[in-house]
Amino acid sequence: MKQKSVNILTKKTSGASTKYNFECDGSSKKFSTKDILAKHISYSHNTQKNSVTTAVRTQVEQTPVPQLTETFNCDICEFKTSQKRCILAHLNAHVAEQVYCCNNCDYKCVRKDRLQTHMKIHTGEKHFWCHICKYQCIHKSSLQTHMRIHTGEKPFSCHICKYQCIQKSSLQTHMKIHTGEKPFSCHICKYQCIRKSNLQAHMKIHTGEKPFSCHICKYQCIHKSSLQTHMKIHTGEKPFSCHICKYQCTYKSSLLTHMKIHTGEKPFSCNICDYKCIRKCHLQRHMKTHT
Repeated sequence: MKQKSVNILTKKTSGASTKYNFECDGSSKKFSTKDILAKHISYSHNTQKNSVTTAVRTQVEQTPVPQLTETFNCDICEFKTSQKRCILAHLNAHVAEQVYCCNNCDYKCVRKDRLQTHMKIHTGEKHFWCHICKYQCIHKSSLQTHMRIHTGEKPFSCHICKYQCIQKSSLQTHMKIHTGEKPFSCHICKYQCIRKSNLQAHMKIHTGEKPFSCHICKYQCIHKSSLQTHMKIHTGEKPFSCHICKYQCTYKSSLLTHMKIHTGEKPFSCNICDYKCIRKCHLQRHMKTHT
């Protein structure tokens, strides 16, 4: 089948339709610039010098400057840009014949320089590094985003709650909390989540994989954050404290459980007798008295 030819590059000029855009109120003549219009008023019209100056200033200042811009449109999609180099780079995406493929993975792209940047993932090459911490990365944009951690800048914010973050993708993921969207689901159980990384971590429950382990004791876990919290047991760090008594603990969940002592809340109850307690483990121990 003969492929229909497509004009993929359209150049449009918006603004003035003619190069003579400045008109004299006295003679109706048109000129290409304000300066030429000013000279015309000064030399061609029989008025006194002061009034000429005033007339020139008034008319020239009131004459709008036409906004002459070039817009390059892609006829295949709705992409628009004011820079020719951008439209040419964009159009490469529509050219199926020119595809660069990675020999190590399934990555494909339409620009050779992007493939070269991608290859650094496999080589481990990282040209950009943080001067404050040990962070290193491949892309300059990644370093710029990382630096917001140190500056505290959070340019993206949720319009529903007070959530703020350093990158747009984090905000897009956060918004799924409000919409209830959970695009990732486990094929073994009914677990659903917002982030792909959460699903990957969840799958380790089914595989039994525990990639993070304590170098002091035999503790192993799925999440790096769990290991970081566990290490506080060995360091003696207790970042959570009760504002009513002197109780301190390593885990936030432990503090929440402790607070039930002050509130009197006992969420776990025996279905045989009137026994109630704060912790589930206490209920399980109590149930053995009925067996």
